[in-house]
Amino acid sequence: MASDLKTRWEKAWPQALAAWSRYTQLSPPLLCESRNAARAEHLTGSFAMIRLHDQVIVVDLPHAEECGIADYAVEILAHEIGHHVLAPATLTDHARCLARMRRALPTLEDQAPMVANLYTDLLINDRLQRSAGLRMHEIYQRLGKRATDAPPPGAVWTLYLRIYELLWSLPRGSLGGGPTNDALEGDAWLGMRLVRCYAADWLGAAGKFAVLLLPHLVEDQQAAEDFAALHDTRTAGAGGIPAGLTDASADDGDIRHPSLDPLITGIDPDDENDGDTAKPADLPSSLKPGSGQQRQPFEYAEILRAAGWPGSEHDAAIEYYRELAQQHLVRYPRRPAPESTEPQLEGLEPWEIGDPLDECDWFQSILQSPRLIPGLTTVRRVYGRTPGREPGREAVDLDLYVDSSGSMPNPAVQISYPALAGAIIVLSALRAGARVQATLWSGKHQFQSTPGFIRDETAILRVLTAHYGGGTQFPLHVLRDTYATRRPDERPVHVLSISDDGVTTMFDDPDERGNPGWRICAQAMNKGRGGGTLALNISSDWERPAHSYYRNLPATLRRARDEQAWNIHAVPTLEGLVAFAHAFSRQKFGPATEVNPETIRS
Repeated sequence: MASDLKTRWEKAWPQALAAWSRYTQLSPPLLCESRNAARAEHLTGSFAMIRLHDQVIVVDLPHAEECGIADYAVEILAHEIGHHVLAPATLTDHARCLARMRRALPTLEDQAPMVANLYTDLLINDRLQRSAGLRMHEIYQRLGKRATDAPPPGAVWTLYLRIYELLWSLPRGSLGGGPTNDALEGDAWLGMRLVRCYAADWLGAAGKFAVLLLPHLVEDQQAAEDFAALHDTRTAGAGGIPAGLTDASADDGDIRHPSLDPLITGIDPDDENDGDTAKPADLPSSLKPGSGQQRQPFEYAEILRAAGWPGSEHDAAIEYYRELAQQHLVRYPRRPAPESTEPQLEGLEPWEIGDPLDECDWFQSILQSPRLIPGLTTVRRVYGRTPGREPGREAVDLDLYVDSSGSMPNPAVQISYPALAGAIIVLSALRAGARVQATLWSGKHQFQSTPGFIRDETAILRVLTAHYGGGTQFPLHVLRDTYATRRPDERPVHVLSISDDGVTTMFDDPDERGNPGWRICAQAMNKGRGGGTLALNISSDWERPAHSYYRNLPATLRRARDEQAWNIHAVPTLEGLVAFAHAFSRQKFGPATEVNPETIRS
């Protein structure tokens, strides 16, 4: 019996595609013949679902049969196709819709995924019912039937079905909703008008639809249960990351009540005979479009979770800073090196995750080990370069230390400019071909580092977006061990520390072996051969004599600058670290105008 049902649904697929267009192309749906198979595809609660990142439709056939709608294969499949071609269509629009609805549902933000699903269902079903001639109303008639001992339908369910009845000119109550009063009847009319007026700009009215449902959601405690079987976009965002989600102003939208929208009501707000009609300029500031502010990391994570993204708060922070850094990236400068006239094969070196895939020498890797483990058994060819007339370019590796003591914000909760500055510099360095070692520190026992100099940007950002919030003591043993055995023939390294006045622990305190910090820092500068920079959140007049706040900081920084050639950059506000990061990548390691080959070799 189950196989016959699956066969009927497979035959319905071409007709469902044609309901939208003869040119609609989508991979065939995954028709699960058992509940276990559906759970394996992460389909729970609903009888169908979509995945936006790979444009897949999944149907739980046994569940559809239990709901009494197994004979509506074309309608259900066409509805799921509509989520891919009409609303939300893309992962980005899905996330933006959720962001607007969350803003329009104060104290009920967790209901935004359900409300967004109801809204897009209205748009899709109205088009399929009227334009494609499908039997969408019959599906709701069957779903609206309740057992005699079942509780009466909630206000949201009644309102929702009444909107469909108005859209399709059906008698009141014909879809199985409960009785309506004048207030609910008025909201149903506004919902019907909203769907029709904004059919071509559905995202623009997403917040208005949420505002319309808000008072009914407050009273209706069973709404989530009533619509559980219909929630086919619950995990639509799993497996992908929407773009542009860090910008709050792009997702504010218009969240006025539909009764205040002249396009919906047909009432001109400038009509002097209607003095009670609100104008956009009269709206509270909380309901007006945003002013270009960035969304905070915790808000970003909540929207991703609402879209069905399964990652952790830390994973969301990584994506947040990766996106924010993109708009500030510049090509990381490279130092001059002799240009080769012909590549000379010299040997092999490990190929790691993050390196270009085409650089891996698969044949040599298999000869070394039949099991390919990236970074351990995979290798790539190393080519030498014979001296030429014109200088080439060589990337400078980066050794980055970011302060995460109690004076620094948690990157996963609010925007952390030290983490953002680090992300900008790191991604620029990787783009230029450099390797990066990143260390996040608070105390000498509170730190984490990447496993040496690597090119895996996710692993580096995972370190930068963590948080300690403890006392301040620079982990000198990390700096010491990094350069204790560094060979002279390895690439130059620039040491960068992003901190505040706690940077003094880098010089004044000894390590656990009693080695002075000054000696360890001098060793790093000498063996790194790429210079060092201290980007510090301190006053720009830190050199002022007898500075009462910084105490011994001026003397320490002057000595670091004069004796060890550290570049000191005072950044009075944490926000200024973004400008510093841009300038650091662009200027401090910019190309030299004249290059002496002998200097390069030395």
